[in-house]
Amino acid sequence: MTQPISGVPARPPGEATPTSHIGEQPLSTQQRTVLERLITRLVALTSQQSAGVWAGMKHDLGLKNDAQLLSRHFPAAEQNLNQRLVSAQQTHEVRQIVAQLTELLSQGNNRQAVSDFIRQQYGHTTLSQLTPDQLKNVLQLLQNNELAIPQPQQRPATDRSLLPAEHHTLNQMVTKVAAATGESSKMIWQSMLELSGVKTGDLIPAKHFNQLMTWLQARQTLSDQKAPTLNTLQAALKQPMETQEFNALRDYAQQTWQATPQTVLTQAQVQDLLNQVFLKRVERAQDTVDTRYIQPIFNPFTPFIENMKAMSARPGLMLVGLLVIIFLLWLLF
Repeated sequence: MTQPISGVPARPPGEATPTSHIGEQPLSTQQRTVLERLITRLVALTSQQSAGVWAGMKHDLGLKNDAQLLSRHFPAAEQNLNQRLVSAQQTHEVRQIVAQLTELLSQGNNRQAVSDFIRQQYGHTTLSQLTPDQLKNVLQLLQNNELAIPQPQQRPATDRSLLPAEHHTLNQMVTKVAAATGESSKMIWQSMLELSGVKTGDLIPAKHFNQLMTWLQARQTLSDQKAPTLNTLQAALKQPMETQEFNALRDYAQQTWQATPQTVLTQAQVQDLLNQVFLKRVERAQDTVDTRYIQPIFNPFTPFIENMKAMSARPGLMLVGLLVIIFLLWLLF
């Protein structure tokens, strides 16, 4: 008859091995793989390193950093990492929305439109105070052109030359456009001089400053677009075109290239259209004359009338004046 091994209690055939110590075993290969995949996704969405995520998870579980994770820790560890991942995904999504909004806010007068909208709808004045859903709503409205875009206030035109600060601002924009388009800064300045109607070496009038900034900013924005159209050109303008202005440019594109607002344009066509916008706006500004500087038409009888008024205050002088007039009339007739 077979005797049991010394030191090992007899166990009936078919009875399972005791499981009281299974939870104290180290993580299985499968468990560690699950946790490592979650950590890899976390690292990709955040600026954290893998070791930092492991340490943070152990801290949340009440373990020391050098403590070994056991099988019984796996459910809590997986839940902790999943919660961290959801939070990181939400943060990443918000960052993407804010990045898209920031790009759109630099176009036209979108910033003012968004500021007015969130103040009216949500009672806030900055994007940072909005919830993720509110941010997403603002982005969708802006992308679908469903926000009312106010016209930016324009400063009165002036015939003075550009101030040093204005020239510096234009030069900075020229540098950005040159970097975006590959065109030399010298050629861009030459185009600006020609558009402004001044000769090389002359100073650009300050009254063209706003329109030149609009022209430069639109060029920079449109340089990144793979398939620019007349509609995207409208969105790129700091001061979007009014309906009549847009219709005139649409007709110009139709007559010149048989292009519709949805037709993909070449860079040369985009440049031509931007030039047309600049020239039409400058022409319109010149046609609008300030009535404060309009002089009245000269009336040849004005001096006589003024003299009569002056003499009426002095009867004696008035009588002498009348006698002189009668004498002159007698000589003439």
